[in-house]
Amino acid sequence: MTLEEKVAQLVGVWVGASTEGGDVAPHQHDMDDVIDLDALLPNGLGQLTRPFGSAPVNAGTGALSLLRTQARIAREGRFGIPAVAHEECLAGFAAWGATAYPVPLSWGATFHPQLIERMSRRIGSDMRSVGIHQGLAPVLDVVRDARWGRVEETIGEDPYLVGSIGAAYVRGLESAGIVATLKHFVGYSASKAGRNLAPVSVGPRELADVLLPPFEMVLREGGPRSVMHAYTDIDGVPAAADAELLTGLLRDAWGFEGTVVADYFGVAFLKLLHGVAGTWAEAAGLALEAGVDVELPTVKTFGPPLIDAVRKGAIDEGLVDRALRRVLLQKAGLGLLDTDWSPVPPALVGVDLDDSGAVAAAIDLDSADNRELAGLIAEQSVVLLTNNGILPLGRPSRIAAIGPTSNDPFAVLGCYSFPAHVGVQHPGVAVGIELPTLLESLSAEFGAVDYALGTTIDGGETASIEAAVTAARTADVAIVALGDRAGLFGRGTSGEGCDAESLALPGSQQQLLDAVLATGTPTIVVLLAGRPYALGRAVTEAAAIVQTFFPGQEGTRAIAGVLSGRVNPGGRLPVSVPALPGAQPSTYLAAHLAGPTEVSNIDPSAAFPFGHGLGYAAFEWEALEHGPSTVPIDSSATLALRLRNTGDRAGTEVVQLYLHDPVASIVRPAQRLLGFLRLELAAGQEVDISVDVPAELANFTARGGVRIVEPGELVLGLGRSSGDIPITQRIDVVGPARTVGFDRLLHPTFTELVRRGS
Repeated sequence: MTLEEKVAQLVGVWVGASTEGGDVAPHQHDMDDVIDLDALLPNGLGQLTRPFGSAPVNAGTGALSLLRTQARIAREGRFGIPAVAHEECLAGFAAWGATAYPVPLSWGATFHPQLIERMSRRIGSDMRSVGIHQGLAPVLDVVRDARWGRVEETIGEDPYLVGSIGAAYVRGLESAGIVATLKHFVGYSASKAGRNLAPVSVGPRELADVLLPPFEMVLREGGPRSVMHAYTDIDGVPAAADAELLTGLLRDAWGFEGTVVADYFGVAFLKLLHGVAGTWAEAAGLALEAGVDVELPTVKTFGPPLIDAVRKGAIDEGLVDRALRRVLLQKAGLGLLDTDWSPVPPALVGVDLDDSGAVAAAIDLDSADNRELAGLIAEQSVVLLTNNGILPLGRPSRIAAIGPTSNDPFAVLGCYSFPAHVGVQHPGVAVGIELPTLLESLSAEFGAVDYALGTTIDGGETASIEAAVTAARTADVAIVALGDRAGLFGRGTSGEGCDAESLALPGSQQQLLDAVLATGTPTIVVLLAGRPYALGRAVTEAAAIVQTFFPGQEGTRAIAGVLSGRVNPGGRLPVSVPALPGAQPSTYLAAHLAGPTEVSNIDPSAAFPFGHGLGYAAFEWEALEHGPSTVPIDSSATLALRLRNTGDRAGTEVVQLYLHDPVASIVRPAQRLLGFLRLELAAGQEVDISVDVPAELANFTARGGVRIVEPGELVLGLGRSSGDIPITQRIDVVGPARTVGFDRLLHPTFTELVRRGS
């Protein structure tokens, strides 16, 4: 291959990107140069960027267009190599008319990896059916500051939960033949003050014990074939130029053999934003040397600047060859180098491609099966925070639905859903999927419902609050629906580039909520949001609080079902809900000094801790006889629990295993999640559970950067949440300290011993 042909395999092209603003990626209209395909394609092409996710297009028509583009790429290149086509798939395939599933924060709320694997397998199948090869998901960033706008894209604030759910997502996507892409490697979520694309100053231990473990777990248990570098720099070193991270750790230590792709324009940002490169060629050289293989979303630095620098001897051509080998191996694995490769995607096989009507009707990306699964995930992700007994509702004679997310069809969508991400820029085009509002779903569930807006999401208006108060006073029950509008770069209250100054509800929503509470009418608060918010007096005065995180197109039906009792809520908080709007950053995964102390007047304690969630069944927890209290350092402890559903209906309980290390050689979190088990029990049913906990799970990064397990006392706990741990067992770990590495044990083993009852 010529140098031009080699480099062409290392770039993407974004044919549908706008160069006139309205961007869906940082600096898109600044960075997106006009591409001359006639000049580029004879050398080949590495990737096609978002052929479905850049503008509304019918799935069949889009598949036919992609087919023709791929045929042209193969025809015009000397080696006949097609491109890898990639798409976003963070909350479903980001294409017009595709199912909008709940966002990742809702995946975390399910505590149900198997369910998320089913979802991603279905997403992957839809993508593969139209000719897509790579999906840019999942996000494995661990929430460190809930003010960060991209919290909705994360799975939660605990690395074990993120890794468990993330690995399940990757298994599903990869099993459908789609290359999963882990992002953002690493540290993006730890940016200062929760600002998007801001510097990161975490220490090496927080990096090793909080931010890296989800990537380690997913690489071992998910089998992803791609990793995307983060935009951020850690202690002054941008991830895109960090050879210790992308080569020394990811490849040499962890054994990753896939491709590393740039986050959009991330290589160019080495010059534009980070200032570690003076030219586009220097940026390309830094990225290649660090271990970045593919520049996305479109050619900027890996084009003529790179070619010229290689020819001048400023950049070693061996770096180009190294990246090329990885790209071509991945294409070979996808079948793109097979002699019998065909550009016709599975969904169009056997369809008359000259019949535009048949092509347009050939593909359904929002099938009934998809919607059923989206509904199930939405139902299992609803978190009931409080309930004074009002829920489930009977048949109140008069219900008032109040608030800005009551009658907003987009209130269930995250910023990477197609309608919110791209569709909003095409107001004349139909949404493409059914998005019932909460008001519509409440009316379908309960009959006629009164409605009052009260205020908008972030406009700050108060003139309509009095009308909302009047509606509440004349109702038997007031349902106040609050939350976020997903958007990008300041166009929403949640989403990429939509960071929050505090965790107070946006706009005048708290004022509206307080005014309705003051009426004395029983008030149910429903949150449709992308992050947790402080709720003020509602924590103690609301009759019930229902928390959802952008639950997708079936989300309002799930919420209505929870309110009526048709659905028994089983979600658990993947992030803590703060008591105060300004006590940030704070997560449950913190040392004692991060909690309330006698030397600070600020109490950062959560209103509702990580893992919390109620249901309509009642569960009795009983400790059974544990194993020995003295455990060799290379052995396991055993805990046992009897769980009994004492209620009159079936329900869900999530048994959570926590570790407390009273005395350690370095400061440890007060509690740390080691594992969980989601259980469904019928009324009157009981189950005995044994939990085998290897002492190795107590590992941490010691002084000197070595990961160890050390002897001493540990406290293991089985709980309903990080703040409610009714069963504890102290164990004494004995023996010399052990060093563990990438191949260390990751999970406890839960065993159902016996189940009794109906």
